[in-house]
Amino acid sequence: MQKGSWIVKRGFAEMLKNGVIMDVTTPEQARIAEDAGAVAVMALERVPADIRREGGVARMASIEKIVSIMEAVSIPVMAKVRIGHIAEARVLEALGVDFIDESEVLTPADEECHIDKNVFTVPFVCGARDLGEALRKIQEGAAMIRTKGEAGTGNVVEAVRHMRRMVREINYVCTLPSEELPRVAKEMGVSVALLEEVRKEKRLPVVNFAAGGIATPQDAALMRMLGADGIFVGSGIFKSENPAVFAQKIVQACAFFDDPKVLLEACKGIEGAMKGCSTEELQLSLQERGW
Repeated sequence: MQKGSWIVKRGFAEMLKNGVIMDVTTPEQARIAEDAGAVAVMALERVPADIRREGGVARMASIEKIVSIMEAVSIPVMAKVRIGHIAEARVLEALGVDFIDESEVLTPADEECHIDKNVFTVPFVCGARDLGEALRKIQEGAAMIRTKGEAGTGNVVEAVRHMRRMVREINYVCTLPSEELPRVAKEMGVSVALLEEVRKEKRLPVVNFAAGGIATPQDAALMRMLGADGIFVGSGIFKSENPAVFAQKIVQACAFFDDPKVLLEACKGIEGAMKGCSTEELQLSLQERGW
């Protein structure tokens, strides 16, 4: 099978299904994530909560930091680039990262164009708030979608809003007669073929992970109950009092979200979770970046 083909990229994303992907900023954090059972890590210069608090221009992590994390673990390593920053993506592809996230968490580099992800051999993950945005990103070549939520807040409400909207819109598309698909495709700015695939499979054509504000095992389980194929955890783990224990419990809750007894055990002993904030108090909404 050809390296970098659409089938290979999408299949790789499928292999991460039911798992947890953790943001890390050091090799030590990456090892904690791997030991806890994470299926991948996202190498970052700063976790989203620190990016939000410190402000300034947030860019891709340094090469040295990403390499040190790649050398520390055996699980896949992802890294973020700014929206539209083709050069950052080319550098990460040459470096050999396993996935690139064209992320609204970093400061956007291009207000008009996203990266054409179809021309890269490395797979991409992108954020979305609704079905139209998700399908446009898939049309650009994204092999994985994540709900945007509101990164760095410790507040899951926006992730819930996005997941519910996505599921509601998928259900709506499934009820449409064939003659209605071109109209809806035009409204969403996507191809009819993609909508037909959604209607046939009754889900997105690629895996959909939840992200943004997931801060407790209960949050992780909730997102799985709402239909997420897995979760991203950003600041929640490494802003808690005991990251190693917290990471294990998040992984456990994600995997056994539909087993109340196991979920109960996962939720015990998690005092000192990340302090969250109300999204109404935010001066900067990261989820509004991208389109």
